[in-house]
Amino acid sequence: MTPAAAGANQTGLIVTGRRKWVLLGSLFTNFFILLALYCGVISVLLPNHVAALDPANKANNLAIVMTTALLFTIFAQPIAGALSDRCRSGWGRRSPWIVGGALIGGLAIYGISLMTTLAGIAVFWLMAAVSLNCMNGPLATVVADRFLPENRGIASGFVGAGSTAGGTVGIIVAGYLAYNLQLGYLVFGLAIAACCIAFVLINRESSSKNVVIEPFAWGAFFKSFWVSPRKHPDFAWAFFGRFAMFLGYQGVVTYQLYILQDYIGLSVDESNYAIGTISVITLVTLLFSGLISGVLSDKFQRRKIFVFMSSIIMAGGLLIPLLMPTLVGMYLYAAVLGLGYGAYTSIDMALMTQVLPGGGKQAGKDMGILTIATVLPQSFSPILSALLLSQFHNDYSSLFIAAIIFVFASSFFILPIKSVR
Repeated sequence: MTPAAAGANQTGLIVTGRRKWVLLGSLFTNFFILLALYCGVISVLLPNHVAALDPANKANNLAIVMTTALLFTIFAQPIAGALSDRCRSGWGRRSPWIVGGALIGGLAIYGISLMTTLAGIAVFWLMAAVSLNCMNGPLATVVADRFLPENRGIASGFVGAGSTAGGTVGIIVAGYLAYNLQLGYLVFGLAIAACCIAFVLINRESSSKNVVIEPFAWGAFFKSFWVSPRKHPDFAWAFFGRFAMFLGYQGVVTYQLYILQDYIGLSVDESNYAIGTISVITLVTLLFSGLISGVLSDKFQRRKIFVFMSSIIMAGGLLIPLLMPTLVGMYLYAAVLGLGYGAYTSIDMALMTQVLPGGGKQAGKDMGILTIATVLPQSFSPILSALLLSQFHNDYSSLFIAAIIFVFASSFFILPIKSVR
């Protein structure tokens, strides 16, 4: 048992029996709603909102909105995670951050709907992104806090399945609500606030008021965010593997609506409908691969081979629209990408919890650092995609080629990891 797991067990955080299954279902639901919000807003609501303001410059303007939050969101999760490690309250360490981030983030999401300028949209998206990242970090740390290492495969599977299924359903729902953007933003804002409040009420965290912590020092606090790749190479390999994968994946998914319009040749209405169909296809395949991979990973106590193979499958899926630039090609791409992405996300978190320095003593902070590898590509990929489209005369095939390169490369970053099989 890791030091973190041993400490968690002593304070009654480790869940077993019925409590374990309740927590698994709650994690599935929360990550389902969170990713539904992210994907629905980023892939459908914001692109439609931004395009309505200035159709001719929609790609560049979307990149501006997405990257405005970059400098803030990349640090939000590790800082929130580190502060949650030190949080002392009757509701525990993570719960106050989960509820507070969700409430502020939900209000900010609705605030976007009231904006009629690009600057206004960017400001409220910044508020939402920072708040939701402050919630997401402590929420993800629950896997390291409350599950023994040998059970983290299935826990990661539930989180991964919830995340990928939520992202898919979020795009479907947002596509149907695209005719009324204000309603769309309201639905997602209310959903994230409600599910996070329910999460902390159903899965009560033990009080942390009496937990002994080291005296706070600003120098030591900021120094702790540097994790030496030389001392902790497995942590570094995991970070760069996740970074490369999400950089490739997000570069295509963020512009999926525009791909359907400008690469496949669909109208605005047709593309909003098609993106929903694509999401349904992805949902079916990712749910199957996500849950099955989590169970098999725990059964064989193997993580690396599942992450490696899922990255290869994703790269194969991204190749299909290059060979078949048709709606059928996009449907096949969705099916194969779902298989790979579902398996990847179901095992990736389990692997991450097992490469944390010090056995996870500062799990909130270290998991937050690893989430930079997810957040940074989400913010940076629109810039890269806009540059590629500008360089290659709005040819969206360049996005697929870049995505294949990054996703394929990500699979090989996992192989040098030695502490996890």
